[in-house]
Amino acid sequence: MVWHPMRAAAVCGAMLLALICPLWTGPARAETAGREPATVKLSATQQSQIGLQTAVLAAESHPEQFRAYGTVLDVARLTELANSYANAQAQLQTAQAKLDVAKLAFERARDLVQSAAMPRKDAEAAEGTFRTDQAALAAAESQVKTLMATARQEWGAVIGRGIIERSPQVVQLIEREQLLVQVTLPPGVMLAEPPRSALAQAPTRSANIELRYLSPATRTDPRIQGVSYYFVAAGDSGLLPGMNTIAYVPSGKSYEGVFVEDTAIVQWQGRAWVYLRAGPETFKRHPIRTDQPISDDDYVVQDIPPGSEIVMRGAQVLLSEEAKSELRGGGDDD
Repeated sequence: MVWHPMRAAAVCGAMLLALICPLWTGPARAETAGREPATVKLSATQQSQIGLQTAVLAAESHPEQFRAYGTVLDVARLTELANSYANAQAQLQTAQAKLDVAKLAFERARDLVQSAAMPRKDAEAAEGTFRTDQAALAAAESQVKTLMATARQEWGAVIGRGIIERSPQVVQLIEREQLLVQVTLPPGVMLAEPPRSALAQAPTRSANIELRYLSPATRTDPRIQGVSYYFVAAGDSGLLPGMNTIAYVPSGKSYEGVFVEDTAIVQWQGRAWVYLRAGPETFKRHPIRTDQPISDDDYVVQDIPPGSEIVMRGAQVLLSEEAKSELRGGGDDD
């Protein structure tokens, strides 16, 4: 579970508010038993006043996902290579055209020399021009081949071929209609097949951003040292070159669990918890594992008892009330 400063402030604020000025009339009780989580008791009126909402969620099959690390790449180098290759191709065509003309002139001069209609020195000059243009063509061909190899080495076979062919995919990347995102898996994580898609998050948007698989990456992120892939995202997705993002990559496996939104999850003593209804007016904190994220704060949880009624709204207030009751209990012991 990612710990956000604003969420931390909200927790502390809610606890302080509960200690100083309760939001509803009538005291709520938290009954403790040893080290077990307290049972928080709220009347129906109190539940209504804080907007408490609960739901019974059934376990469903969900795709297993790895939390990965994304970086939006600057494609200036890709643009430079595409332009250099286009220029080299133009130079190659020019060199080929000049060589064709020089070859015809040389062959004509050679025939004229043989018929004594042209001095030998003029034929030698034509041959020199022909040989020079041959060398120029060879140099142009070498430049094109070098740029082709460079494109493949730097960007891989798929993007490298796109640079050479000026494919629509590469044009969209150059024109920023699409963004190139390098997604790196955690160290030691391997996939049997490349993922066809992934999800990412941008600071400017609350919804997940769809990523479409493009090709294996030619290098890893040096900070992470995991297997990397290239994905593309829409240019208007909210991502920007140089931006880092959390990505969620499907492993190809699935598992059963209950989808739990972040509003139902509270953090306490270094663990994640949800509140389950224990009775019409009672609620009890239940520990959960958050090792299967769906997004930055939403999870699929496997350790919630079937048929449990989960507090979806108001969990933070219950935690504050529980903390307040524990502090009161500690004060009574003094």
